[in-house]
Amino acid sequence: MKKSLLFILLPFLVTNVTAQDNLKTQINMTLDAWHKAAAEANYTNYFDALTDDAVFMGTDAKENWTKPAFQAYAKPYFDKGKAWNFKSLERRVYFSGDKKTAWFDELLDTQMKICRGSGVLVYVNNQWKIKQYVLSITIPNENTDEVIKIKTPIEEALITVLKKGK
Repeated sequence: MKKSLLFILLPFLVTNVTAQDNLKTQINMTLDAWHKAAAEANYTNYFDALTDDAVFMGTDAKENWTKPAFQAYAKPYFDKGKAWNFKSLERRVYFSGDKKTAWFDELLDTQMKICRGSGVLVYVNNQWKIKQYVLSITIPNENTDEVIKIKTPIEEALITVLKKGK
């Protein structure tokens, strides 16, 4: 009985793993093409990869961009033919139960050295679109104190403003 059940379930298990791998491939292709569009300063392809209500959070605490605001910020860089060049070093992708939402984290090789990207994609109109992206500069633990010393005079004022806004 156990062998019969295994032979019945095995094709479903293999199909599910294959489908999940196919979805990961689609996500990887979407993100790689998005990063490539920035490297090639292809404004249209870069921003077409985002949902209309997408949010991009950059490395500066004040960078929490809606898509239109991010487009306005980024356009001069793209117009000069030089945006940014991020290459994924490693990426992990996860899916919701209905496979219509994916989230990921990646380490990137950038002009800022290693950065971390993370975000959310949604499946709309038969394609994956980036709904949220968060870019962070990584800091080696042994250098945290040095970075805090640099950040403190810059960010104390922002902390005060943000606390008043609550």
